[in-house]
Amino acid sequence: MDRYERLSTLLDILGQRGKVDVDDLAEELSVSAATIRRDLDHLAEQQLLTRTRGGAVANNVAYDLPLRYKTARHASEKERIGKAAAALVARGSVVGLNGGTTTTEIARALAIRPDLSASEEPALTVVTNALNIANELAVRPHVKIVVTGGVARPQSFELIGPLATRILDEITLDLVFLGVDAVDPADGAYAHNEGEASINRLMAERARRVAVIADSSKIGMHAFAQICPTAAMHLLITDAGASPEALAAFTAEGVEVHTV
Repeated sequence: MDRYERLSTLLDILGQRGKVDVDDLAEELSVSAATIRRDLDHLAEQQLLTRTRGGAVANNVAYDLPLRYKTARHASEKERIGKAAAALVARGSVVGLNGGTTTTEIARALAIRPDLSASEEPALTVVTNALNIANELAVRPHVKIVVTGGVARPQSFELIGPLATRILDEITLDLVFLGVDAVDPADGAYAHNEGEASINRLMAERARRVAVIADSSKIGMHAFAQICPTAAMHLLITDAGASPEALAAFTAEGVEVHTV
């Protein structure tokens, strides 16, 4: 387990339990108590937890983690989802990608897809409000990048706010992939941050097809701000760990479900 995986695991444990003890964590993660103390001090400096004598307690920031910590969570599932989603993109398409770890995996899969990358001319157009995705794809000659504009949110690298809506008002997407914090068959897709939810909702409204991508830990969950209702979703791509009952409920709502 590398450092970022360990930090992500620490935050997961803290989120579940509310408080943690250094010695217990050291035993559970098979590292020294000194390592755990350094990790907790680092996370406290990032304001992701509050240090206590001998441990730490959760604070509300831990439920909306910066992207660098989210990357280690369910990494293999996100990579599989990303590859499966990228395989659905037709040459010549205009594709929307919002921010997040799973949409980043889609961008990486699109960047190396042989039938697209063989071309020196743009083989598809990607519209994104995520600075990290734009940065990764800008050097790929087969991808035309359109960035929405807006104010950058450090946790997710997403551009949000009124400035981000102007370009989207003037374009149409063939397909948008929405990374979400939660998705429920009754209530639809959600984000923790209302600014992200707003720009993601507009991306969905400008798209002919809406695909929600979410690893199984997000299925049946809720977050603060709704992105779109289930009725606006055409496709859900998730991993095989998702509950069959929940997936059946999406299918009953008319959503096409792909598991990987």
